[in-house]
Amino acid sequence: MRVLLVDDDEPIVMSLKRGLVRYGYEVEWLATGAQALRAGPADVVLLDLGLPDLDGLDVCRSLRARSDVPIIVISARSELADRVAGLELGADDYISKPFGVREVIARIRAVMRRVNPEHGSDDAGHYGRVTVDRRAARVFLDGIEVPLTRKEYGLLAFLSQQPGALVTREQIMDAVWDANWFGSTKTLDVHVSVLRRKFAGALTISAVRGVGFRLVVDGAGS
Repeated sequence: MRVLLVDDDEPIVMSLKRGLVRYGYEVEWLATGAQALRAGPADVVLLDLGLPDLDGLDVCRSLRARSDVPIIVISARSELADRVAGLELGADDYISKPFGVREVIARIRAVMRRVNPEHGSDDAGHYGRVTVDRRAARVFLDGIEVPLTRKEYGLLAFLSQQPGALVTREQIMDAVWDANWFGSTKTLDVHVSVLRRKFAGALTISAVRGVGFRLVVDGAGS
């Protein structure tokens, strides 16, 4: 999914962009309203109101006049009047700064479900070169299906729910194996090794000794 991020606050932009990319989004960053109005097609627009050249409300109005692309306003303006104005001009949602990446992602998914129920669902997740089709329990690398056992798929699907987040060994064992699993947890390390090999160069599963693992989409840094 292609996200157009229109905001001139670089520290916020860099943090948000990294988070979105980790979750499999393709992000184009633009710092001015004029650039946003010249930009190519996108699946969703994240639009700040405090832009250096144009008022974000005017940009929102212009974008809505030419396209039905979902627009989510992200702004430090938290007054009710600004919220109402943004929504009346065609924005689909309004998030006040400061915000967390997970909140933004949740809002994107909710908006996409409203405008296109098939597009906004969690059935398929895109993580760089990897696609996890949760409905069919299948995983693709560069469009080609990667054969996985049931546990390998379960492990990857669980880790990919929160890319970049540290997940404990206990959480993984409870979710992928069973809360009543009495075997050795070494089986987890074996499955992690297999996934590392199968997705080398596309996904990295890093270990935090004595704690757990985190999944990172390779090339997701900005």
